[in-house]
Amino acid sequence: MTPRRTIGPSSVKVALVCITLVAVAHGLFFIWYQRPDWSSQWPDQDGYRRLGAVLAATGKFTRFPDARPFVPEVIRTPAYPLFLATIYKIAGVRQLPVTLAQTALFAAICLLVFAIARRMATDEVALGAAALTALFPPIPYFGALVMTEVWTTFLFTASMWMMFRALDSGHTLSFAACGVMIALTTLSRPVFVLFPFALAGVGLVLFPLAGLKRRPAPRNWIILLAAFVIAMVPWLSYNYATLGRFTLSPAGGVGRGLWEGTWQATWSGGLQDELTHLGEDNADRAALDPRVEAVAAREHLPAAPMLEYIHQWQDIRLIWTTPVDPMERVVARMKADQEYQRVAIDNLKREPVSHIAKRLARGVAVLWVGEIPFRYSDIDRIPSRIRQLCYAVQALLFLAACAGAGVLFRRSLVAESLILATPIVYITVVHFWLLKEARQSLPAQPVLLMLAAFGIASFINGSGRSLALEPQVHERQHL
Repeated sequence: MTPRRTIGPSSVKVALVCITLVAVAHGLFFIWYQRPDWSSQWPDQDGYRRLGAVLAATGKFTRFPDARPFVPEVIRTPAYPLFLATIYKIAGVRQLPVTLAQTALFAAICLLVFAIARRMATDEVALGAAALTALFPPIPYFGALVMTEVWTTFLFTASMWMMFRALDSGHTLSFAACGVMIALTTLSRPVFVLFPFALAGVGLVLFPLAGLKRRPAPRNWIILLAAFVIAMVPWLSYNYATLGRFTLSPAGGVGRGLWEGTWQATWSGGLQDELTHLGEDNADRAALDPRVEAVAAREHLPAAPMLEYIHQWQDIRLIWTTPVDPMERVVARMKADQEYQRVAIDNLKREPVSHIAKRLARGVAVLWVGEIPFRYSDIDRIPSRIRQLCYAVQALLFLAACAGAGVLFRRSLVAESLILATPIVYITVVHFWLLKEARQSLPAQPVLLMLAAFGIASFINGSGRSLALEPQVHERQHL
């Protein structure tokens, strides 16, 4: 469907160039701003750097290329390390080329947002969505780090773009290509493994319930799922061959996230981080316990839950930190994830109602409005008013996105509304029981910002007329 165009093609091109330059400048700013933390913060970077460097040098997906027998990677999936290895091959094992490439991905994300949004809105609103994305700090914040966030966000946004191409064309090949793109996203962030099934559920169940007469044939959704599964087979087969298990990441499963999630919102994030560091620095519990009790007294909180948390943390961590041999540690990491899951289930059984209440009250908010785009080494010095302002802006964007989905639905863009709402619902549901961090919602933030732009445009224009025309004047568009 092609809404009315109210500005000329040349003006659109100029605006897109300006938005691209803003995105690049935003990315360069965070490269400069984050540079002091490159080597001292975000320890996940070390694992990715090592995997990318070994892949570039040897072609092996391991952190121990010289070990015999071969020691497979059990935490990370391969897509982002392959991206790093490609850059390292071309530009050397340095952080700056990676961050510059991720800045280019950020600019591409803005263009993809425009391409999706103009399918259902005027060029002005689509440009507004792209500009809102270019100005959204959390994306370039992570683009300045060797972490998977921006790469995954790019792949996920591209998947959504391909989803709308498939809806427009109805071609079998387009649905298959979308399935492959979602598989690449999953090989960057395993949590998206069920996302194609969510999309297929929307198409096969909600589209008919909404009374959509023009909808993809069921076989197209089956082809999307088949393409996804086929694209995942090589990685699943690799894990089976090296570890004897059909799994996405053997030691990076739900166990640890589930366990950490059972303690999330028990205390503030800063207090929980302090407790964790106490456990890391004090192996002797005779010395540890009095320090934990002192923290509890200082905060006027009971010490027993704090002691239980830190003892669980230490006991499970010892499972995989004790072995020295790399292969033994691989096996221990998998055992530790199973233990995390067992202990988490025991924790949940004790207080299921209060746990659900905490997750609804704080966990979901952390996921969607909890990003603070300030250097991690400085975050404790950020005034509370600045933090609250960050939360407030994100909360307003979330509310605007909800309004935008409603506007699309009311303006007879029902399929578009349902498809764009699916990532937000999916990420919320999947992460409900797991540890929630704001960056876990980052891949869907461009979709949320697009919906927010629709909601803001509807509010400004009063009736949403800028978002869609009457159905009879729509023409099918191939993005």
